[in-house]
Amino acid sequence: MNTIKETNFNFKGQTSFYKGKVRDVYGIADEHLVMVASDRISAFDVVLPRAIPYKGQVLNQIAAKFLEATRDILPNWVESVPDPNVTIGKKCEPFKVEMVIRGYVSGHLWRTYRDGGRSLCGVRLPEGLKENDPLPEPIITPTTKAAVGHDEDISREEILKQGIVEESDYTALESYAHALFKRGSEIAKQRGLILVDTKYEFGKFNGEIHLIDEIHTPDSSRYFYLDGYQERQANGEAQKQLSKEFVRQWLIENGFQGKSGQEIPAMSDTVVSAISARYIELFEHITGQTFQYPEQGDVLSRVERNISNALAKIA
Repeated sequence: MNTIKETNFNFKGQTSFYKGKVRDVYGIADEHLVMVASDRISAFDVVLPRAIPYKGQVLNQIAAKFLEATRDILPNWVESVPDPNVTIGKKCEPFKVEMVIRGYVSGHLWRTYRDGGRSLCGVRLPEGLKENDPLPEPIITPTTKAAVGHDEDISREEILKQGIVEESDYTALESYAHALFKRGSEIAKQRGLILVDTKYEFGKFNGEIHLIDEIHTPDSSRYFYLDGYQERQANGEAQKQLSKEFVRQWLIENGFQGKSGQEIPAMSDTVVSAISARYIELFEHITGQTFQYPEQGDVLSRVERNISNALAKIA
């Protein structure tokens, strides 16, 4: 299928290029960033061999919707979305932490708690919690923003002690993270969902804090279905999730968890199509909008043309 597995563009004024796990980022005149959401998919910190049709469009358009819906809380980096797979925005100086915020005892937090831990990133946890229980109030469990390798848990105290972020800025980041999570939770509830946990990244532009990167996408967030949540908790049943977790489960079932010596299982056309369909389902459920398939034709030519036209307007 006509997917975006990689790009190799050369735009007027281009000063840098960075290839992430799933996104290709072009720096323009050291002032703007062009972020191309490819159809690559990663799990367990490994990029899988097959690209997933429309995945990049799903993530880019969900992020665009939520960035616009939170613009009243703080400014963000976005200047335009000239293509279903592309966002162009201001080049901000990123803070070297990710603000992970959790409203429920799930994922990494649950595994820590299950194994006897009663604090995460310096945040104390009450006794008597079960998997997927709500926390008394959302907590922030930051991670370092590693240039290479895994991000690492870190406490507020250690961030300030190491001078990674100044205290006045960090206090603002905490406040913004809570406000964004509250807004995201309200929107999710309207869609019959629970925003369980997510992460936010921030940077500075002209000395002002901006929200950067993607927000509230199924790759950066975990959602539960609201309907039946209480009954499933009461019965000790697994919660219905709306996230990338189904990809991880498929890999686990086929003997891969990203560990040394394990081979990535072959992804058949049927598996790839099924994952694509799930991403489109995620988009429609989270946004309440019908997914609009892009125009047919050479997708890379379309993306390059739309970026070039957008850059000409801001040159």
